[in-house]
Amino acid sequence: MPETPAAAPTRAGAFLLLAAIMVAAACAIVYELLIGSTSSYFLGNSVEQYSLTIGFFLFAMGIGSWLSRLMHEHLLARFIALEIWLGLLGGSAVAILYAGYAYTSHYQYLMLGLVIAIGILIGLEVPLITRILRGFGPLRTTLSSVLSLDYMGSLLAALLFPYLLLPFLGVLHTSLAAGLVNVGVGCGVLVSFRRHLRRGELMRLSALGALVTAGLVTLLAVSGPLVQRWESSLYDDVIVHNEQSSYQRIVLTAWKDEIRLFLNGHLQFASVDHHRYHESLVHPAMAAAAYRERVLIIGGGDGLAAAEVLKYADVRQVDLVDLDPAVTQLGSRDLRLTRRNANSLNDPRVTIANEDGFVYLQRSHPDYGVIIFDLPDPREEALGKLYSVSGYRLCLRHLAPGGVIATQASSPYYVREAYWSIAATLEAAGLAVVSYHLWVPSFGDWGFHLARRQPVDPLALEFEVDRRFLRREEFRRMLHFDAETERIPVEPNRLDQPRLGGYYRQGMARW
Repeated sequence: MPETPAAAPTRAGAFLLLAAIMVAAACAIVYELLIGSTSSYFLGNSVEQYSLTIGFFLFAMGIGSWLSRLMHEHLLARFIALEIWLGLLGGSAVAILYAGYAYTSHYQYLMLGLVIAIGILIGLEVPLITRILRGFGPLRTTLSSVLSLDYMGSLLAALLFPYLLLPFLGVLHTSLAAGLVNVGVGCGVLVSFRRHLRRGELMRLSALGALVTAGLVTLLAVSGPLVQRWESSLYDDVIVHNEQSSYQRIVLTAWKDEIRLFLNGHLQFASVDHHRYHESLVHPAMAAAAYRERVLIIGGGDGLAAAEVLKYADVRQVDLVDLDPAVTQLGSRDLRLTRRNANSLNDPRVTIANEDGFVYLQRSHPDYGVIIFDLPDPREEALGKLYSVSGYRLCLRHLAPGGVIATQASSPYYVREAYWSIAATLEAAGLAVVSYHLWVPSFGDWGFHLARRQPVDPLALEFEVDRRFLRREEFRRMLHFDAETERIPVEPNRLDQPRLGGYYRQGMARW
């Protein structure tokens, strides 16, 4: 079927259409990043979620580009409708994902379906706009202009998303804002080219634009209560603090006098039993160290590990390195937390550095007697680098003679391969390791590793300061592993062979 020629735009109209494709491309990248980050928040394993999002997104764009050949008439009207529908689907994408995760058990299929639908619509954009502009100069000029502005829009979105949109608007408001921008592109083209449209097209597209805009604005107006309701369905207790930082979702819940901290939906501590975890992490290391004046904590932005360290009178300096300033600000300002961490983050002996712990270890520092890793579980490859042979060798460069490294290591029962991989990694870095575990009711069976250049006799450790839980006889029991938790042969975690994240996900998949 021969194609009906589109009305040739004026020079000003051509510039408007090229600007429209740049803005639309920025919105497309924002949708892609939103779906990837939201899925990582809900499901973990950011490498897998972004790989699926990007792969299916590009695949769907290819389908959309192929389908564009079936469009022969009314290209300008189709482009306007496309932008409005894309604004509706992309703008409501995060709301759809939140509802899907909260109320269905098929989130992954919903996410992939959404990616494919948005990708197909985006794939139609460049072919349509190129054909609309074909009367304005040679094809090579038109195509190069469209593609170059499309790529420029992608860069713009890639810069705005992590530094402006996500930290200041959050995922849902960013999604709705991008949707409104997409609809605005369609309506802007509609107004500018209204004389090129038939009366019926003009009325239908105007009504569609108005309805979609009203829908997105309404969703924006009720977004606060909606997010609160959806997120409350994910937690057992009342949400008392809810924040999207540049790095993660931070949620604090409370029930009576108990509080719980969640990062990206994963429990970090429960006040009812956190002392069992933090005493077991800190005090064996402090007891085994020959020098305790300087202590480094990597992670631990809630201040609870620092509170245990500061119980020792000979500690003069505690450097706490946590990537996310929002977590350390919460730990130093929220009264619910400062009551439990003894206001440790405001202690003059504590210095906070908000940066990547791996980068921090690459710089020169005075030697530390104790280095404590109080990090989230290694479910992500980005975290795995601190649980790597290279990461522990960097620690050795900063360790004083007789110094000790202690790390939480997940569960030897639930993620057995991951737990023992961390032990193998410490040994591959040249350290002698003592492994131990205990029951923390909020987490289950939980494990730690203590490491030093020279072997440590765990039975000789004496605990000097006040503790609620940890006793010498209790620590001796923690050294025992039964048939379901004892050591198994696994590979160490290296930067070029990141085994740990796979071991962790393999273990969690069983539960």
